[in-house]
Amino acid sequence: MKKNIVKTVITAAVAAGIFAGIGSQSVLAEENVKVTLGVVGSVYEELWAPAQEALKEEGIDLEIVQFSDYVTPNNALNSGEIDLNAFQHQIYLASEIEQYGYDLSIIGNTFIIPLNLYSEKVESVDEIKDGDTIAIPNDLTNGGRAIKVLEAAGLITLKDDADFSPTLDDIETYNVDITIEELAANTIPSTLADVTAAVVNGNYALDFGLKTEEAIFQDTSVDEHEYWNLIAARTEDLSDPEKVELYSKVVAAFQTDATEEVFNETYGGYFIAEGWDEDLLADYKAE
Repeated sequence: MKKNIVKTVITAAVAAGIFAGIGSQSVLAEENVKVTLGVVGSVYEELWAPAQEALKEEGIDLEIVQFSDYVTPNNALNSGEIDLNAFQHQIYLASEIEQYGYDLSIIGNTFIIPLNLYSEKVESVDEIKDGDTIAIPNDLTNGGRAIKVLEAAGLITLKDDADFSPTLDDIETYNVDITIEELAANTIPSTLADVTAAVVNGNYALDFGLKTEEAIFQDTSVDEHEYWNLIAARTEDLSDPEKVELYSKVVAAFQTDATEEVFNETYGGYFIAEGWDEDLLADYKAE
């Protein structure tokens, strides 16, 4: 296993996709090359806008493909419907690979975003009382991260032997007798009127207009690299030197001062650049 590259044995053949992708022969020799990038949430279009402009000058058309949930983009990438995706953190990708047998690899780091606790009914964690309901994402990795947010907020205490991505079964004590409701991550912002509070994924919080400063508790796990967001590709494609060169250009186009300007000026530092000093395609370039 190459350093910092998540790999597994491929279980699905690369199929012809519904989205136009890059060709298999001499891609860099073409006058205009299209690369399709799967994302979840409209915010990614703004985050990738500087990279799109930079790549256009090199004859590369980076097409953003929107998905409405977290499950589809990895399936689409693995089946060849898109060339790359950039919507998830490392531990989520690892769980998808383990569950579905995808043959995908991390080719670059992007940023980390917080997983904060929001409410329309209370103004602080101290106001949460017995009988209140807290919504969290229902997928293992984001749900586990959300449970750790609830522990950091003092609402629960986890068992000493809890996994890195804990489940409700790993809760030792409810310091406040709350009900934790597990829901699809993309539906949680719309439930804020019905629950006492909710842990909301960053991209959905932004799409819903929730601001970091409005959170009643802010995520404390932003320094954990397992939660760094990433750019993923099919491992099979990385055996092609031309595609490696092309994908390197995409990664480099994102990891720029222009992108950080969007992070800081448009989103007030909501996104934090992480891992930009790591060349995750170095080993493939050497082959």
